[in-house]
Amino acid sequence: MSEHLTRRSPRGRIGAPALLLAPFFLLFTAAMLVPIGYAVYLSLFTEHRSGLGFGGSQTVFTGLGNYSRALGDAAYRAGFVTIGEYCLLYIPVMLGLSLLVALLLDSALARARRFFQLALFLPHAVPGIIAALVWTYLYSPGISPVLGALNSGGLHPDLLGHPLPAVVNMAVWEWTGYNMVIFYAALQAIPREVLEAAVVDGASPLRTALDIKLPLIRASITMVGLFTVIGSLQLFTEPMILHGNASAAVSTWTPNMYAYTAAFDRNDYGLAAASSVLLALVAAALSFIVTRATRGRSERRTEATA
Repeated sequence: MSEHLTRRSPRGRIGAPALLLAPFFLLFTAAMLVPIGYAVYLSLFTEHRSGLGFGGSQTVFTGLGNYSRALGDAAYRAGFVTIGEYCLLYIPVMLGLSLLVALLLDSALARARRFFQLALFLPHAVPGIIAALVWTYLYSPGISPVLGALNSGGLHPDLLGHPLPAVVNMAVWEWTGYNMVIFYAALQAIPREVLEAAVVDGASPLRTALDIKLPLIRASITMVGLFTVIGSLQLFTEPMILHGNASAAVSTWTPNMYAYTAAFDRNDYGLAAASSVLLALVAAALSFIVTRATRGRSERRTEATA
């Protein structure tokens, strides 16, 4: 009897985790793998209309033709240039502010930490579309109270003359508090005896922050930077809302806007799917590069320490 139970126990150990993980894998397959597979399938076909366009359309297998069309389109390539400019401006500002606020809250002089954490996190709780609409209202001449006050003072700024700073400002407002919470949690996990030793050695608060705290939360900084880059590649909501008020924010301003325009304005679902798949491949490649670089740096640091 005991031998029979012993033989069945490994199956039981495998069956219970499989049963618990089954809902996750079902949802992951339905919400992620199936849409990705369908997008890849759509990207291999295109619609051809016969005659003068009055006849029916015919689905034709085009292989990598849609990918070639997307890569050959200057508007699609320009979208990645826009994303690059956006990252160069947005990521340093957002990371710098998040780290600064987290370090201030972690300092011994900070008061009312919970209040400021909640106050800074609240902008992230506002849905992106609502936030974009609010900021568009503040940017629009003639209805914005901010621009009205500036105009009355003799200033006439054109905040939407180029949409990039406006979009960066929206993203900084929305994501600084969220990432500040991540950095603050990482700072709280630093052993207190390490910080006490720094104080005993005579390190100033600034030196402690730069030489002890920041190196110890480097993994969190890298993670936030990686997720921010991936999120930046998917930039869509803010420029799409501004599209009606900022002439420079054309309908193909970012890769996601290009895919949206191809699908819903031009009804070219094959091109939209191909551009989306290419965008996903770029995000995956960036994730791989950053992860490998971070892992290699950590391994070299560990070997040097050993």
